[in-house]
This record gives sequence, C-alpha cells and structure tokens, in this order.
Amino acid sequence: MAFSTCDLCDAHGDELQIAQPLFRDFGGRRAFSGEIVTLSCPEDNSLLRVAVAEPGRGKVLVVDGGGSLRRALMGDMIAAKAVASGWEGVVFHGAVRDVEALAALDLGVRALAACPRASAKAGAGTRGGVLQFAGVSFTPGHHLYCDADGLLVAARRLDA
Repeated sequence: MAFSTCDLCDAHGDELQIAQPLFRDFGGRRAFSGEIVTLSCPEDNSLLRVAVAEPGRGKVLVVDGGGSLRRALMGDMIAAKAVASGWEGVVFHGAVRDVEALAALDLGVRALAACPRASAKAGAGTRGGVLQFAGVSFTPGHHLYCDADGLLVAARRLDA
C-alpha cells in the first residue's frame, strides 16, 4: 500500500496521533505501515528475539526501551530474523546497533539513536499493552504509518 503521511494528515487529521519527531531512520525500507504489536523491554531484547521470529506480515513492532541509549535493543541478527518473518518495520523508544547492516535490509527501522553496546538477555519485559512515548499512545491492533515526513498512529487502517 503506497501512502504519504502528509496526505493521510490532510484526509484524516482528526483521527490521527502524530508522533514527536524524535526518531532517526536506520532501516532499508524508508516508508512502512501496519498493525501495531507492542513490547516493553528496557535494555533487554529477550522478548524481541521471540517476537521477530513470529509471522509479521502487515505488522509493525513498537518497542518501548524506556528511552535508554545505554544499550542497543536490535542489531543485524535480530533485524534479519524480522525480515525473514515478514515484519514491515520496528519502532524503538531506545537504541539500535549495526546501523550499516540495518540500512541494507528491507525493513523499516526507527529509533532514537545508535549504540554499539548489546542489550541484556535476562528475559525482562512485557508483551502487549498500550505504550506511551513521543506524545503518542501505541495501542495493539491500531495502525502505524511512517515515512520521511513523520510517524502517525490511527485507530483503524486508513486508505491512502
């Protein structure tokens, strides 16, 4: 589905939440959209490893890393699993690493920053539930749209 966040704002402005422009683009896919799936896992990517191995076609994983920039939640290996499982994109309230490899993958990746240090692997975190950051509520089942102009969330899938 081709879309423009600008066009979506013009057509559906009152239905949209517009994220604060905090995120940097790290993925090879510049624009992506899909149904939101949520994880909360500050500085620990154990749940993320499990989630990206599940079928993700038509879905975007939104990960609340607590805004931590001390450890990266995703690198090239987890991102490659996400691509193999068909995920449209991943949005991090936190950091990623292996940025040159991420840029070569057909996956949308937005994060606050890059950090070379790997995450912990203690199994901490929760799956599902509403996440709040960047001035937006990310609710499982809602839809996320992201391109060079910004990141939007809608309660339903919108036509381009």
